[in-house]
Amino acid sequence: MPSEINNLSKLCIHTITTKPWQLEVAVEKYAKAGVKGITVWRDALEGRDIYKSGRIIRSAGLEVVSLCRGGFFPSASAEKRQLAIDDNLKAIDEAAAIGAPLVVLVCGAEPAQPLEKSRSQIKEGIAKVLPQAQKCGVKLAIEPLHPMYADDRSAVNTIKQANDMAEEINSEYVGVAVDVYHLWWDPDLEKEIYRCGENGKLFAFHVCDWKTPTTDLLLDRGLMGEGCINVPQIREWVEKTGFNGFNEVEIFSNKYWGMGQDEFLNKIIQAYLKHT
Repeated sequence: MPSEINNLSKLCIHTITTKPWQLEVAVEKYAKAGVKGITVWRDALEGRDIYKSGRIIRSAGLEVVSLCRGGFFPSASAEKRQLAIDDNLKAIDEAAAIGAPLVVLVCGAEPAQPLEKSRSQIKEGIAKVLPQAQKCGVKLAIEPLHPMYADDRSAVNTIKQANDMAEEINSEYVGVAVDVYHLWWDPDLEKEIYRCGENGKLFAFHVCDWKTPTTDLLLDRGLMGEGCINVPQIREWVEKTGFNGFNEVEIFSNKYWGMGQDEFLNKIIQAYLKHT
């Protein structure tokens, strides 16, 4: 097992994790606490000068790790599929504007059609936005989601499916985001993480925990060490591939959003140091 992390040099926090904070507040608080990376959710950019937001983040000493999120490609409607393409092109431009090297894709699904068809539409959608990603120098990470979200959030539900899709698209700009919340249960996880790393497709690593019992499958994620996921073990597999990127804390939690965010940030840091 890996040793405990003893510094914050690879800690990244998603803005959605401290959702009550406006972007400028989150940037200031993260930097003051010693956090080194930030993943920006697109809602945090609404109504702001995106270029200025990027400058604010960098001037605080934070690295922009990625932009969340693109995706949601499948639909039974050709018009809606085109709207998704347009929105993903916009996300790529936003990522470039704030200096994010990566857009994370929550790929989407259409409950009115077979999963196979949705997966085909996802691959087609990524292929259509790929030229813009290459032009902007922004990579795209396919994030497999837990099967409980297969109805309408993502038809990509295992890391094997994500690896297969990335390999079929066959671009250095398309890879995989590994999120422990979605993948901890997979018996092929270790093997597929190594496959992902060997092929140069491991683009991002997200951490949190699965609470037992959970009160909400979406909005009750736990701090690392608070649930049943062996985060250090998965981190070891990720690092064995040569991955040297950030450990990104991504937590959706009504409980934690409802508490003082300064206290929550301190809890995040302590959980990161002890249980990641």
